[in-house]
Amino acid sequence: MKRILIIATDGFEQSELMEPMKRLKDDGADVTIASLEDGEIKGWNEKDWGESVSVDITVDEVAEGDYDALLLPGGQINPDVLRMNDTVIDLIKQFNGANKPIAAICHAPWLLVEADIVDGKVVTAWPSVRTDLKNAGADVVDREVAVDGNLITSRNPDDIPAFTAALKDAMAMERIPENA
Repeated sequence: MKRILIIATDGFEQSELMEPMKRLKDDGADVTIASLEDGEIKGWNEKDWGESVSVDITVDEVAEGDYDALLLPGGQINPDVLRMNDTVIDLIKQFNGANKPIAAICHAPWLLVEADIVDGKVVTAWPSVRTDLKNAGADVVDREVAVDGNLITSRNPDDIPAFTAALKDAMAMERIPENA
């Protein structure tokens, strides 16, 4: 069973956490949500606050070696808060150093910039993040998913099917038949 870590905090784009998490769990993955504090974190659903999800572990308790991949949902608020946390940035660097898949969607590639891991990489993101990616040395493209080595990036919630499929491919996860 593949173990996937999702790092998020209040203001995560609801669809970008909930939909990939559901798709991954449906295919047999063990998904853990880490945040800055225990309790619950609240999503952002288009123009207002959305649903909350329970936090399984704090980022201070995470050991990179316990997971096969890292998923970073977007939203404007979520990655902007997380990129100011040294523990989060260090975890991203650890996953990258271990060459494990790191999937970041929408505004979440800000975290990849902060971790200084996009130089020379082909990536995509929400349009307002693309200049930051270029300034950090990335080769920015406009397509539903960009995969370069262990980095998987997408632009927005419409890209979630391709984004999740690319993460599954990177972990060599096979779809479990519905009648299994």
